[in-house]
Amino acid sequence: MDDVFFVLSKLIWVLLKPETMFGLLLLAAVIALWRGRRAIALGILWAELALYCLIAIVPVGDLFLAPLENRIAVRGQGPAPDYIVVLGGAEEIEVSASRQTVSLNAAGERLLAAVALARRYPDARIIVSGASGALKGASLSSADLMARVLTEAGVSRERLLLERVSRNTAENATRTAELVASGVSAPTLLVTSAFHMPRSLGVFCAAGWTDLAARPVDYRSGNVTARLGWSFGSNLEDLNVAVREWIGLIAYRATGRTRTLLPSGCAD
Repeated sequence: MDDVFFVLSKLIWVLLKPETMFGLLLLAAVIALWRGRRAIALGILWAELALYCLIAIVPVGDLFLAPLENRIAVRGQGPAPDYIVVLGGAEEIEVSASRQTVSLNAAGERLLAAVALARRYPDARIIVSGASGALKGASLSSADLMARVLTEAGVSRERLLLERVSRNTAENATRTAELVASGVSAPTLLVTSAFHMPRSLGVFCAAGWTDLAARPVDYRSGNVTARLGWSFGSNLEDLNVAVREWIGLIAYRATGRTRTLLPSGCAD
Protein backbone atom coordinates (compact mmCIF):
# COMPACT_ATOMS: atom_id res chain seq x y z
CA MET A 1 0.00 0.00 0.00
CA ASP A 2 2.84 2.39 0.80
CA ASP A 3 4.33 1.76 -2.66
CA VAL A 4 1.02 2.58 -4.34
CA PHE A 5 0.62 5.76 -2.27
CA PHE A 6 4.18 6.78 -3.11
CA VAL A 7 3.77 6.33 -6.89
CA LEU A 8 0.36 8.02 -6.95
CA SER A 9 1.65 10.99 -4.96
CA LYS A 10 4.44 11.52 -7.49
CA LEU A 11 2.16 11.28 -10.51
CA ILE A 12 -0.54 13.53 -9.03
CA TRP A 13 2.05 16.12 -8.07
CA VAL A 14 3.29 16.36 -11.68
CA LEU A 15 -0.24 17.38 -12.70
CA LEU A 16 -0.84 19.78 -9.80
CA LYS A 17 2.47 21.65 -9.86
CA PRO A 18 1.90 25.37 -10.48
CA GLU A 19 4.51 25.30 -13.24
CA THR A 20 2.50 22.60 -15.04
CA MET A 21 -0.40 25.05 -15.20
CA PHE A 22 1.45 27.20 -17.74
CA GLY A 23 1.86 24.25 -20.07
CA LEU A 24 -1.79 23.25 -19.66
CA LEU A 25 -2.97 26.79 -20.41
CA LEU A 26 -0.81 26.91 -23.52
CA LEU A 27 -2.19 23.53 -24.61
CA ALA A 28 -5.73 24.81 -24.07
CA ALA A 29 -4.99 27.85 -26.26
CA VAL A 30 -3.60 25.65 -29.03
CA ILE A 31 -6.69 23.40 -28.90
CA ALA A 32 -8.96 26.45 -29.03
CA LEU A 33 -7.13 27.76 -32.10
CA TRP A 34 -7.29 24.34 -33.74
CA ARG A 35 -11.04 24.30 -33.22
CA GLY A 36 -11.39 27.81 -34.63
CA ARG A 37 -12.10 29.50 -31.30
CA ARG A 38 -9.69 32.39 -31.77
CA ALA A 39 -11.32 34.64 -29.14
CA ILE A 40 -11.10 31.92 -26.50
CA ALA A 41 -7.48 31.19 -27.40
CA LEU A 42 -6.55 34.86 -27.08
CA GLY A 43 -8.37 35.07 -23.75
CA ILE A 44 -6.40 32.10 -22.42
CA LEU A 45 -3.10 33.61 -23.62
CA TRP A 46 -3.88 36.98 -22.03
CA ALA A 47 -4.79 35.22 -18.78
CA GLU A 48 -1.53 33.26 -18.90
CA LEU A 49 0.45 36.46 -19.47
CA ALA A 50 -1.29 38.16 -16.53
CA LEU A 51 -0.56 35.15 -14.30
CA TYR A 52 3.07 35.14 -15.41
CA CYS A 53 3.47 38.82 -14.52
CA LEU A 54 1.74 38.36 -11.17
CA ILE A 55 4.07 35.54 -10.13
CA ALA A 56 7.12 37.39 -11.47
CA ILE A 57 6.35 40.57 -9.51
CA VAL A 58 4.67 39.30 -6.33
CA PRO A 59 6.16 36.50 -4.16
CA VAL A 60 2.80 34.71 -4.05
CA GLY A 61 4.40 31.64 -2.49
CA ASP A 62 5.09 33.64 0.68
CA LEU A 63 1.36 33.93 1.32
CA PHE A 64 1.13 30.14 1.52
CA LEU A 65 4.52 29.47 3.14
CA ALA A 66 4.19 31.98 5.98
CA PRO A 67 1.35 30.16 7.84
CA LEU A 68 3.42 26.96 7.76
CA GLU A 69 6.67 28.61 8.82
CA ASN A 70 4.99 30.64 11.57
CA ARG A 71 3.13 27.63 12.98
CA ILE A 72 6.01 26.45 15.16
CA ALA A 73 8.38 28.87 16.84
CA VAL A 74 12.09 28.23 17.28
CA ARG A 75 12.65 27.18 20.88
CA GLY A 76 15.52 28.40 23.01
CA GLN A 77 18.23 26.09 24.29
CA GLY A 78 16.21 23.53 26.24
CA PRO A 79 17.15 20.27 27.94
CA ALA A 80 19.72 18.17 26.15
CA PRO A 81 18.05 15.67 23.79
CA ASP A 82 18.98 12.01 23.54
CA TYR A 83 18.47 12.10 19.77
CA ILE A 84 18.70 14.68 17.01
CA VAL A 85 16.73 13.58 13.94
CA VAL A 86 17.67 15.31 10.68
CA LEU A 87 15.38 14.77 7.69
CA GLY A 88 16.84 14.39 4.21
CA GLY A 89 15.99 16.62 1.28
CA ALA A 90 18.91 19.04 1.34
CA GLU A 91 21.01 16.95 -1.06
CA GLU A 92 21.17 16.83 -4.85
CA ILE A 93 21.60 13.07 -4.99
CA GLU A 94 22.21 12.51 -8.71
CA VAL A 95 24.61 15.45 -8.99
CA SER A 96 26.46 14.20 -5.91
CA ALA A 97 26.72 10.73 -7.42
CA SER A 98 27.99 11.91 -10.81
CA ARG A 99 30.46 14.41 -9.32
CA GLN A 100 31.62 12.18 -6.44
CA THR A 101 30.98 14.95 -3.94
CA VAL A 102 28.10 16.27 -1.84
CA SER A 103 25.95 18.84 -3.64
CA LEU A 104 23.35 20.65 -1.54
CA ASN A 105 20.24 22.61 -2.48
CA ALA A 106 18.31 25.46 -0.85
CA ALA A 107 17.54 23.29 2.18
CA GLY A 108 21.22 22.94 3.07
CA GLU A 109 20.62 24.82 6.33
CA ARG A 110 19.27 21.54 7.73
CA LEU A 111 22.83 20.21 7.78
CA LEU A 112 24.35 23.44 9.08
CA ALA A 113 21.89 23.26 11.97
CA ALA A 114 22.71 19.58 12.51
CA VAL A 115 26.41 20.36 12.86
CA ALA A 116 25.72 23.20 15.32
CA LEU A 117 23.35 21.05 17.38
CA ALA A 118 25.79 18.14 17.42
CA ARG A 119 28.37 20.45 18.97
CA ARG A 120 25.87 21.97 21.41
CA TYR A 121 24.69 18.54 22.59
CA PRO A 122 27.79 16.33 22.45
CA ASP A 123 26.09 13.32 24.07
CA ALA A 124 23.14 13.18 21.66
CA ARG A 125 22.92 10.55 18.93
CA ILE A 126 22.24 11.99 15.47
CA ILE A 127 19.79 10.16 13.21
CA VAL A 128 19.95 11.07 9.52
CA SER A 129 16.84 9.87 7.69
CA GLY A 130 16.16 9.50 3.99
CA ALA A 131 16.70 7.37 0.90
CA SER A 132 15.55 9.09 -2.30
CA GLY A 133 12.25 10.65 -3.28
CA ALA A 134 12.70 9.77 -6.95
CA LEU A 135 10.41 7.20 -8.55
CA LYS A 136 13.35 5.35 -10.08
CA GLY A 137 15.38 5.40 -6.86
CA ALA A 138 18.98 6.55 -6.69
CA SER A 139 22.48 5.18 -6.41
CA LEU A 140 23.05 7.07 -3.14
CA SER A 141 20.79 7.77 -0.18
CA SER A 142 20.20 11.10 1.52
CA ALA A 143 21.33 9.49 4.76
CA ASP A 144 24.73 8.55 3.32
CA LEU A 145 25.31 12.05 1.97
CA MET A 146 24.22 13.69 5.24
CA ALA A 147 26.51 11.39 7.19
CA ARG A 148 29.40 12.39 4.95
CA VAL A 149 28.75 16.09 5.54
CA LEU A 150 28.50 15.63 9.30
CA THR A 151 31.63 13.50 9.63
CA GLU A 152 33.63 15.91 7.45
CA ALA A 153 32.45 18.69 9.78
CA GLY A 154 33.92 16.81 12.73
CA VAL A 155 30.96 14.81 14.06
CA SER A 156 32.06 11.33 15.17
CA ARG A 157 30.75 8.54 12.95
CA GLU A 158 29.93 6.53 16.09
CA ARG A 159 27.27 9.10 17.01
CA LEU A 160 25.38 8.64 13.75
CA LEU A 161 22.44 6.35 13.04
CA LEU A 162 21.56 6.06 9.33
CA GLU A 163 18.02 5.40 8.12
CA ARG A 164 18.44 4.71 4.38
CA VAL A 165 15.00 3.37 3.38
CA SER A 166 12.38 6.13 3.67
CA ARG A 167 11.14 7.86 0.51
CA ASN A 168 8.81 10.45 2.04
CA THR A 169 7.98 12.14 5.35
CA ALA A 170 5.61 9.42 6.53
CA GLU A 171 8.28 6.78 5.98
CA ASN A 172 10.87 9.02 7.69
CA ALA A 173 8.75 8.81 10.81
CA THR A 174 7.93 5.08 10.78
CA ARG A 175 11.35 3.86 9.64
CA THR A 176 13.16 6.02 12.17
CA ALA A 177 10.87 4.74 14.93
CA GLU A 178 11.74 1.18 13.91
CA LEU A 179 15.43 2.02 13.95
CA VAL A 180 15.36 3.21 17.56
CA ALA A 181 12.27 1.47 18.87
CA SER A 182 13.52 1.74 22.46
CA GLY A 183 14.07 5.47 22.12
CA VAL A 184 10.85 6.90 20.69
CA SER A 185 9.88 8.15 24.13
CA ALA A 186 13.30 9.72 24.72
CA PRO A 187 13.82 13.51 24.39
CA THR A 188 14.30 14.13 20.67
CA LEU A 189 15.02 17.21 18.56
CA LEU A 190 13.59 17.19 15.02
CA VAL A 191 15.39 19.21 12.34
CA THR A 192 13.79 20.07 9.01
CA SER A 193 12.76 23.09 6.93
CA ALA A 194 10.28 25.42 8.66
CA PHE A 195 7.61 24.98 5.97
CA HIS A 196 7.93 21.20 6.35
CA MET A 197 7.90 21.12 10.15
CA PRO A 198 4.10 20.95 10.81
CA ARG A 199 3.67 17.86 8.64
CA SER A 200 6.87 16.31 9.97
CA LEU A 201 5.84 16.77 13.61
CA GLY A 202 2.41 15.38 12.82
CA VAL A 203 3.65 12.13 11.30
CA PHE A 204 6.41 11.63 13.87
CA CYS A 205 3.91 12.01 16.71
CA ALA A 206 1.54 9.59 14.98
CA ALA A 207 4.45 7.12 14.63
CA GLY A 208 4.94 7.02 18.40
CA TRP A 209 7.48 9.73 19.21
CA THR A 210 6.25 11.43 22.37
CA ASP A 211 8.96 13.76 23.71
CA LEU A 212 9.60 15.65 20.47
CA ALA A 213 10.85 19.23 20.11
CA ALA A 214 11.05 21.14 16.83
CA ARG A 215 14.09 22.87 15.37
CA PRO A 216 12.77 24.54 12.20
CA VAL A 217 15.35 25.96 9.78
CA ASP A 218 15.52 27.07 6.14
CA TYR A 219 12.88 29.81 6.23
CA ARG A 220 11.64 30.90 2.78
CA SER A 221 8.98 33.58 3.44
CA GLY A 222 9.71 37.15 4.46
CA ASN A 223 8.50 40.72 3.99
CA VAL A 224 6.31 40.50 0.89
CA THR A 225 6.49 44.24 0.19
CA ALA A 226 10.29 44.25 0.35
CA ARG A 227 10.45 41.32 -2.05
CA LEU A 228 8.34 42.89 -4.79
CA GLY A 229 10.29 43.01 -8.02
CA TRP A 230 10.84 40.80 -11.04
CA SER A 231 11.93 37.27 -10.17
CA PHE A 232 9.74 34.74 -11.91
CA GLY A 233 12.02 31.71 -11.43
CA SER A 234 12.53 31.97 -7.68
CA ASN A 235 8.93 33.08 -7.02
CA LEU A 236 7.60 30.12 -9.00
CA GLU A 237 9.86 27.74 -7.09
CA ASP A 238 8.60 29.07 -3.75
CA LEU A 239 5.02 28.67 -4.99
CA ASN A 240 5.79 25.09 -6.04
CA VAL A 241 7.17 24.35 -2.57
CA ALA A 242 4.17 25.92 -0.82
CA VAL A 243 1.53 24.18 -2.93
CA ARG A 244 3.29 20.83 -2.57
CA GLU A 245 3.43 21.15 1.21
CA TRP A 246 -0.23 22.10 1.54
CA ILE A 247 -1.23 19.20 -0.71
CA GLY A 248 0.93 16.94 1.48
CA LEU A 249 -0.78 18.17 4.64
CA ILE A 250 -4.24 17.56 3.16
CA ALA A 251 -3.28 14.11 1.85
CA TYR A 252 -1.68 13.04 5.15
CA ARG A 253 -4.72 14.18 7.12
CA ALA A 254 -7.11 12.45 4.70
CA THR A 255 -5.19 9.17 4.95
CA GLY A 256 -4.85 9.32 8.75
CA ARG A 257 -1.10 9.85 8.77
CA THR A 258 -1.56 12.96 10.91
CA ARG A 259 -4.20 13.70 13.52
CA THR A 260 -4.89 17.32 12.48
CA LEU A 261 -4.54 19.30 9.26
CA LEU A 262 -1.92 21.66 10.63
CA PRO A 263 -0.08 20.00 13.54
CA SER A 264 2.01 22.01 15.97
CA GLY A 265 3.08 19.21 18.30
CA CYS A 266 2.24 15.79 19.70
CA ALA A 267 -0.55 17.20 21.85
CA ASP A 268 -2.61 17.99 18.71
